[in-house]
Amino acid sequence: MRDRIKVAAAQVSPVYMNGDATVDKACKTIEEAGRNGAELIVFSETFIPGYPYWRGILPISRWSELMVEYQKNAVKIPSSYTDVLGDAARRAGAYCVIGCTEMDDRIGSETLYNTLLFLDCEGRVMGRHRKLMPTHAERMIWGMGGAEDLRVFESDLGRLGGLVCYEHHMTLLKAAMAAKGEEIHCAVWPGWWIMDKHPGAKKRFKTGPDPEKVCDIAPAVRQYAFENQVFVVSVGGYLPDDSLPEDSRGFNVAAGGSMIVNPAGLLLSGPVLDEERILYATLDADDRRATKAYFDALGHYSRWDVVRLELREEERSPLAKPRPMIDASKLRKAAQKHGIELEKVESLVEELWGP
Repeated sequence: MRDRIKVAAAQVSPVYMNGDATVDKACKTIEEAGRNGAELIVFSETFIPGYPYWRGILPISRWSELMVEYQKNAVKIPSSYTDVLGDAARRAGAYCVIGCTEMDDRIGSETLYNTLLFLDCEGRVMGRHRKLMPTHAERMIWGMGGAEDLRVFESDLGRLGGLVCYEHHMTLLKAAMAAKGEEIHCAVWPGWWIMDKHPGAKKRFKTGPDPEKVCDIAPAVRQYAFENQVFVVSVGGYLPDDSLPEDSRGFNVAAGGSMIVNPAGLLLSGPVLDEERILYATLDADDRRATKAYFDALGHYSRWDVVRLELREEERSPLAKPRPMIDASKLRKAAQKHGIELEKVESLVEELWGP
């Protein structure tokens, strides 16, 4: 990665359930952060068009109405939304990572995904990361991403990656991101909460105890940074209750909590709660070098001879590929030519073709 990079965590409110207005606000935020020298700008989970805080708390009839509106305001990649956001990134000269609810690009599908959109400083779509496993009632809203969505992107800042919310508690997923050589990580969340004994008992953080001691986000972000020796730009959703429909406020945890952390797990900025603010920090590559010198998860502190990770990166498809027809006589001739038992040749062909 480059030696010094200024980054921004954009803790701003979406114009809830309004894709056009939220994209416009994102562009203005990118412009402001770019004026202030930010070269990487990160927005919260499903910033466009806002996180579905109504998930799982409403009757199915009302839930269906809201889902239809959510679909109408979702982001297609690519689309006019990504074009407009790309223009803003190009003008700012900044890489942008934007949480959005994405409409599936597969013809005939209306499935939504919890997605991170990556734009480069020329405004081009670098790619996306779809959340692999929506948490709890989120599975009523979003589909599951696949191995093809586990990405680390090369840039002139360094290798950029990102995960969504409780993916930061998935041990093997963190190891996969490290193995891909990630250097700067974008972590996005729907807010900041207080937990009462277990993760199923959450409520929005307002005032009271030390915010870092009552929410699992702080240790998750700091451990991710240290464990993978990466910088983390972590952005939590912020949304006042009065921005939501009255019947949808029961699970509004959007108190913010954005922070920027160095590879030793030390805070460079934040956390900031209950306000709109763009947080800035300068990343110093020597912080990563020094941490790597002490604890290198891919080098002298790894034991791939003892524990290894299998990463299956093939793309999923609803259409099965037809198996090639191989003449049995050709298999016999090949086996005889190379002095191999026919059964071994057949087994090899089966393995190469895959399940």
